Amino acid sequence: MADTTLASKPVSQDKPAKASGPLSGFRIVEFAGIGPGPFACMMLADMGAEIITLTRANQMPRAGASSRGRRVIPLDLKDKAAIADVLTLLDGADALIEGFRPGVMERLGLGPDVVRARNPKLVYGRMTGWGQSGPLAQAAGHDINYISITGALAAIGTRDKPVPPLNLVGDFGGGALYLIVGVLAAMLEASRSGKGQVVDAAMCDGAASLMSMFFDMAALGRWKEEREANMLDGGAHFYGVYECKDGGFVSIGSIEPQFYALLRELAGLTDKAYDAQWEGKDWPGLRAKLTAVFKTKTRDEWCTIMEGTDVCFAPILTMTEATKHPHMVARQVFVNNDGYPQPAPAPRFSRTPSAVRKMTVDTIETVAKEWAKRGS
Repeated sequence: MADTTLASKPVSQDKPAKASGPLSGFRIVEFAGIGPGPFACMMLADMGAEIITLTRANQMPRAGASSRGRRVIPLDLKDKAAIADVLTLLDGADALIEGFRPGVMERLGLGPDVVRARNPKLVYGRMTGWGQSGPLAQAAGHDINYISITGALAAIGTRDKPVPPLNLVGDFGGGALYLIVGVLAAMLEASRSGKGQVVDAAMCDGAASLMSMFFDMAALGRWKEEREANMLDGGAHFYGVYECKDGGFVSIGSIEPQFYALLRELAGLTDKAYDAQWEGKDWPGLRAKLTAVFKTKTRDEWCTIMEGTDVCFAPILTMTEATKHPHMVARQVFVNNDGYPQPAPAPRFSRTPSAVRKMTVDTIETVAKEWAKRGS
């Protein structure tokens, strides 16, 4: 792999006078939180939405990927005058995003009924782990808990025990991305009906939704409820992770017969035992054989042999290594922002490109006046 630099950038890194992106002109008020809410607003900001983040003065977000593109306003939400200012600001917003436990916004005087009585078109996005209703709605939790009750965590890990898949499945996949889809869908509908609505985005709901294919496979008898016993969970020898001679790791996903045949060719798998690709009972033995094969060469040597072919192969890179991989550099997947590499905006738009903008600090009076001047 070439050790290239990150000199080229796919997007602007300075705050543009007018935001670019397909959401340019849309106004969203974010009540500062952690995890999926900030991530969702990062993506919406990258796509051009004007994000106003209300936060406590002692909890100002640090500059970084998750807080980019925001105008941050320090505020005391226990101050009645501040609440009045927030309500005025929300009169000119297209959407609101909050991630408190159910009932907190209502106790602040900022619940959906109050806010939407003033601004009927407002989309009210609510991000929680357990949802706005149900026996666990008021319980504390984190990503690992929300994916535990969906069947997702039980299916991920080694044969011995489940392994947390970072907080990608609950917080970001099942949480932030479903919140974004819900808010954008509601904003699209509001543009036609003139009426906003509440979006109840729960991480347990989203994580369960992400498991749709596996519920289908289980219903068809093609998925066992045990780890490392299925095609996609590390059970199959042709879909998994292998250690190399130098301690590095590679991944293969040679599912289709033509890809599997190429794997056999390039790895020198002449043993007739490999003919039985789909015999699940043979997978443990074939995996052991393939483990020994991959340990005969270093990760870079296997890259030379397999990378870019139809084996469905890739080296397993650290975050630092990922920023230097030729494919990632060529596509400018990372940008240098706030002094360190960050993922660039995704997805990409041909006519209204997204942009990385800096976080700035502002006052609610300034923003409210701007919005009033521009109109709704």
